[in-house]
Amino acid sequence: MNKLLKVYLLLLTMFFISGTLFAQNEEDFDKEDPVEDLAKEVNTLKPGLSRFLMRGYAHAGIEFLKDNTTFVGGSFNPIFLWQQSKRLLFESELELELTQDGTELGLEYADMSYFINKYLTVRMGKFLLPYGTFGEKLHPRWINRLPSNPLGFTHEGQVGPMSDLGVEIRGAVYVTRNAWINYSLYVVNGPKLNDGVDEPEEGGQLHYNNYVDNNKAKSIGGRIGILPLYNSSLEIGLSGQFGKVGTSKTAYEDIGSQLYAIDLSYVTRLDFMKSMLDIKGQWNRVSVDQASYSDPENAGQNYTFENVSNAYYAQLSIKTAFVDNDFFNKLEFVGRYSKLELPSKAVWGGEDTQITVGINYWLDWRTVIKFAYQTLDSSGADDGHSSLTQGDAFLIHWSIGF
Repeated sequence: MNKLLKVYLLLLTMFFISGTLFAQNEEDFDKEDPVEDLAKEVNTLKPGLSRFLMRGYAHAGIEFLKDNTTFVGGSFNPIFLWQQSKRLLFESELELELTQDGTELGLEYADMSYFINKYLTVRMGKFLLPYGTFGEKLHPRWINRLPSNPLGFTHEGQVGPMSDLGVEIRGAVYVTRNAWINYSLYVVNGPKLNDGVDEPEEGGQLHYNNYVDNNKAKSIGGRIGILPLYNSSLEIGLSGQFGKVGTSKTAYEDIGSQLYAIDLSYVTRLDFMKSMLDIKGQWNRVSVDQASYSDPENAGQNYTFENVSNAYYAQLSIKTAFVDNDFFNKLEFVGRYSKLELPSKAVWGGEDTQITVGINYWLDWRTVIKFAYQTLDSSGADDGHSSLTQGDAFLIHWSIGF
């Protein structure tokens, strides 16, 4: 039995196991006569009765960098939601952003979901991966508490993916009366290994925007989130993704990757400060099987290195939401420590440490003006945001969710 067939059988097995485990909870959907249920389903599909919703976010700002000062942003991210029936949902996000070359249009995600019951959902397409929580839940500009992303947590996916093409099953279930878990299992194209043939200076890097797979293998991944407290204020998540990354019919076709992530979220009220405390953190680790690559610094020679990368951040914010003052109860104080570690012996390797502190002023619950000061101690690593990794910076961003 080939590996590709094993992957598909694994996914199919998980699908049926999950459906069996939660079938007894089908009462969460109205139990009706099959004929009546079919009539209602047909009725919801009549033209004009399906539901459509547009949401999204936008931002703009000014950045005072080491070598220049520039206005940035002008980005617009509309999110489209279309519910065809009680069980079927389509969602998509576009990104329109100004660059040096003009306006750039990108597709952040586009996927279809089918709700089997409230404990089990199947979705397929391009979706934000539950690899940790930053990429899936925290990266939108008005949700991210600071103007910049943590080092390594970019759309380019320097250390770990943000999105991919594939199929996923996900859901949540109570394990005790007060504690519950959420889960996800997915099969996707997975990242692609840069073998350095065309770009020797990038040999050994993983590229995550692998929309046409470079091999027959697929990457298998998932996440389990544990919420042990009765009020769900604490969540601890464990993620993993595994698969072949080398291109078929090359010397690298058997090279694999192992991706791990741990994330934490804790939100609680501090009565003595009349404030809300929000703690977030995530650690990503990416390991690629050892291989030899062309040495761009010594023509005609190969070199090898331990291909392991790490990116992690810890963030704390305090929002004085319950202070009896219309100005101070809209303030939020934020601090974040972020680090990026790329293979030290790779020509593209290095290490960066970033510290960012900021003050946010919330005009309303989804509109915020962010003021932040950012420092960077760099030894060569590049997280894909070069404009924000050149020394100290003062950042002012205005973000809105709608």
